[in-house]
Amino acid sequence: MLRKCIVIVNCFLLVVSCSLAQNRSTKVTTSPKKSNEVNSPHHPMPKLVVGIVIDQMRWDYLYRFSGLYGAEGFKRMLNQGFSCENTQIPYMPTYTAPGHTCVYTGSVPAIHGIVGNNWFDRTINANVYCTDDSTVTTVGSSSDAGKMSPQNMWTTTITDELRLSNNFKSKVIGIALKDRGAILPAGHSANAAYWYDNGKWITSSYYMNQLPGWVNQVNAKDLPSVYMSKDWNTLLPIDKYDLSTADDKPYEGGIRGEKTVTFPHKTSLINAEKYEAFKFTPYAATYTFEFAKKAIENEKLGAGTVTDFLAVSISSTDYIGHSFGPNSIEAEDAYLRLDKDIADFLQYLDATLGKGNYLTFLTADHGAAHVPAFLAEHKIPAGTVSDDAIRQELNQVIDEKFGVKNGVLSLQNYQVYLNTDEISRQQKDLAEVTKTVISRLKQKPFIVNAVETEALSGASLPDPQKKMFLNGYNPKRSGNIVFTFKPGYFDGAGKGTTHGLWNPYDAHIPLLFFGWNVKHGKTNRETYMTDISATVAAMLQIQMPNGCVGKVIEEVRAAW
Repeated sequence: MLRKCIVIVNCFLLVVSCSLAQNRSTKVTTSPKKSNEVNSPHHPMPKLVVGIVIDQMRWDYLYRFSGLYGAEGFKRMLNQGFSCENTQIPYMPTYTAPGHTCVYTGSVPAIHGIVGNNWFDRTINANVYCTDDSTVTTVGSSSDAGKMSPQNMWTTTITDELRLSNNFKSKVIGIALKDRGAILPAGHSANAAYWYDNGKWITSSYYMNQLPGWVNQVNAKDLPSVYMSKDWNTLLPIDKYDLSTADDKPYEGGIRGEKTVTFPHKTSLINAEKYEAFKFTPYAATYTFEFAKKAIENEKLGAGTVTDFLAVSISSTDYIGHSFGPNSIEAEDAYLRLDKDIADFLQYLDATLGKGNYLTFLTADHGAAHVPAFLAEHKIPAGTVSDDAIRQELNQVIDEKFGVKNGVLSLQNYQVYLNTDEISRQQKDLAEVTKTVISRLKQKPFIVNAVETEALSGASLPDPQKKMFLNGYNPKRSGNIVFTFKPGYFDGAGKGTTHGLWNPYDAHIPLLFFGWNVKHGKTNRETYMTDISATVAAMLQIQMPNGCVGKVIEEVRAAW
């Protein structure tokens, strides 16, 4: 009888395994290797891995502007590398900090702990920023912008695992305008992470006690001022930008310090807010790549006997996208210029390390929604919602019905944080308060559903929403209730746009692999952001990060 049961169980497992394999079946297009492709390795391992995350890059930007791209940037990576055309973010909210963390950990907020750029910490009754660390100090300036570290991230990254794999012989450096874009990818054991503060590159005492001499030399040049002295005009004649809306739109946010939203942007006239405004120009991407070159040169990345890792995040695309929106001439011009920056950076890597000796992946931390007012012009449903107004209304409802003031401590990340301590102190029924809040949320015409987070597994939600909510829910850091809007709606003001939801415009991202041992081709099967670090780990023959839930994208590598 026992043997018969074992046989039945084994047959069942075989059927399940075949079914799963069929669901993840591969649909791959490959091309014969062209004479100018150098994808076979010169070394048993790459000299350097370069991770490039483009902040707020929608997947469709790869092709939307391709008619104006050059041959050596995005097109080179597409024509010589491997593209995962259907890469999705498997959690919500789709924000910058969770996105960078997911790329490098192969994990989700439920496991790695970075549930948003910010979250409400009940233990201190205050908001927490993802990389805040009061135990460290700023290195490189007198501000508090360097009081940061990866301490809030619970898992290792692929960069940590590379360091662990060879007893910390590999060098790892993270670079981005945004602190979270540099710190979280670099991991816990990084040699350095650098981010931007008021015109300078800074870091934290978590990594070092003083900036290296080469960083001080870069800072001394005050390059942001040099860039800002040149007004931002379109790269091409403005009539070539026929994939964008008219230049002067009332729903565009503009650049801080400017009084117009049209080209040419007179950045040379911005004085008091010059260094802040710099982040909203495409020059900031060039500045970031130039600093990455200096890091490679001065830290001798890729020049040792083991593989090194450089994590680069381009933040300016996010600032520009938030302010002007995806359909603006500013966004289009930013990507045409970014294409040239990528071409230049790849050529630098060719010259410095040799073609085929470095491995690069390019992806995004999230996408972005179209500006609702733009969609309204074309009769497409969309709108903005005020989180603060919803919070105030819910507090009034809780006060009137239960006599509990400030019943909602915070409303962020499309979640409601209830004041459970006060509700308990007044001996009110938390379940009834929760039910009342959910009922009121569902009355909103723009809210499709609201669910208690602890009851997500049994909730009647469609895929992929349910999976994304579950992957994003962390009982120590998430709220009590999660809600979702109609497509095209988001929390925001009347100008510009944002991101954060489950929808494809936020969750469908590019993923390109290029260089060392990468096969030319593409796949349209569904892959995930979590698969990136798993794939890199397999290619480098090292352990996956300790919270990784991703799968290896086997089509990427030329030979296994």
